[in-house]
Amino acid sequence: MSPSHSQSASANREKGIVALSSVLAAVFLTLFKLIVGLATNSLGILSEAAHSGLDLIAALLTFLAVRLAGRPADRSHPFGHGKIENLSALIETLLLLLTCAWIIYEAVQRLVVRTVVVEATAWSFLVMGLAIGVDVGRSRALYRVARKYNSQALEADALHFSTDVWSSSVVIGGLVLVRLADVFPQYRIWLLRADAMAALVVAGIVVWVSLQLGRRTLDALLDRAPEGLEERVRTAIQSVPHVQGCGPIRLRTAGPITFVEATVHVAPDIPAGMAHEVATRVEEAVALLCSDCDVTVHVEPAAPDDVAGQVRAVAADVGLHVHDIHIHHLEDGYHVHLDLEVPGRWTLKEAHRKASAFEEALRERVPEVAGVETHIEVAPAIQEGPGIDVTDAHRELLDRVREIVESRDGVVGCHDLHLRQVGDGLYLSLHCVCPPEMPMEEAHCCAAQVEGIIRREFPFLTHVLIHTEPG
Repeated sequence: MSPSHSQSASANREKGIVALSSVLAAVFLTLFKLIVGLATNSLGILSEAAHSGLDLIAALLTFLAVRLAGRPADRSHPFGHGKIENLSALIETLLLLLTCAWIIYEAVQRLVVRTVVVEATAWSFLVMGLAIGVDVGRSRALYRVARKYNSQALEADALHFSTDVWSSSVVIGGLVLVRLADVFPQYRIWLLRADAMAALVVAGIVVWVSLQLGRRTLDALLDRAPEGLEERVRTAIQSVPHVQGCGPIRLRTAGPITFVEATVHVAPDIPAGMAHEVATRVEEAVALLCSDCDVTVHVEPAAPDDVAGQVRAVAADVGLHVHDIHIHHLEDGYHVHLDLEVPGRWTLKEAHRKASAFEEALRERVPEVAGVETHIEVAPAIQEGPGIDVTDAHRELLDRVREIVESRDGVVGCHDLHLRQVGDGLYLSLHCVCPPEMPMEEAHCCAAQVEGIIRREFPFLTHVLIHTEPG
């Protein structure tokens, strides 16, 4: 189960729009700071223009990463292109760490090496205030979409511009302190240094947050399984009806998509259609744990706990069907007697060879089995073709059948008697009503005895089916 095309297209469109808005905001801030810096000849504002230019590069990188990661899977990239987002997030994290390194270096220089005079003009307040407003708006938009679609590229972009908000706030704080230094000259030295000290605190916070994001990005690039997800997936799978066990689970992420590969165990004799339905239910249960996941389920037969179940499983493995299994536990182990069905077109030699292969496989797979005896019989042919209902034409026969059934001790009633002719054969079916509290073994014995009486009295019947139900 994988995300639908319409869902993926909608997510890619929303991610692309918010990434493009971030690029446009970066272009506006870069041009605005550059124009004001050139007009006022302010080195500080021109430095901020250069900083916004770096932001523009980061925003463009994110925009391209989101566009490329949204491309559908192809032959060369069967898991899609989501890793591009993780790679973009890693590059932007490195840019953040480089920026923090520069801030720390500059702050230390201002504290212990040289004194830098900050220009506290009205233009400085205007530029930084506008930058904070723009960065707050786009970082919130980026965070919202990043959380919605689990996008590390957008999350890294949002973190980048959040740090710009913090650093711009520190700059404004420094500008205010410069003004206060003129008002309180006795504290001038400390007030001028407070700007650099605040920058160190901001840089430390950004380094910590960046390292956390970088670790998660590397985990995704190295296919590390999301923390705690395997246990939750296993619990969800084991809660699905007909799942008898859960084998290996493999997890990996690529961009916003989590890929889940799971092996589930079901009963060996479960029909293929039901096994497929179980796999679908497993996919749905796992999909509830992840907002955007691609689930692949491999279904395997579970090893039966009882000897009879293991006998049926071995027979199914060699392409045969068995019934009327009798298991005797003697001193040397289990002795198994059973009827083995083979196609009527086989020769005796071929049927015996197949039966011998089954017996050998059973002894090998179930060491507790000391002996195997098989009765080879022809598997009943499936009758297909046109037929007619001849119930009304044989009322006397059916009345006699009803009399036979209802005369049996323990039988409450008989209904729905039908007689159908298919080719040269007559097929009788009926419902036999017994007390609800009757043990199943006794009910089956009752139906078998009734069937035997009917067959002896009407040997020309091709098949007799008795459905037993509670009255």
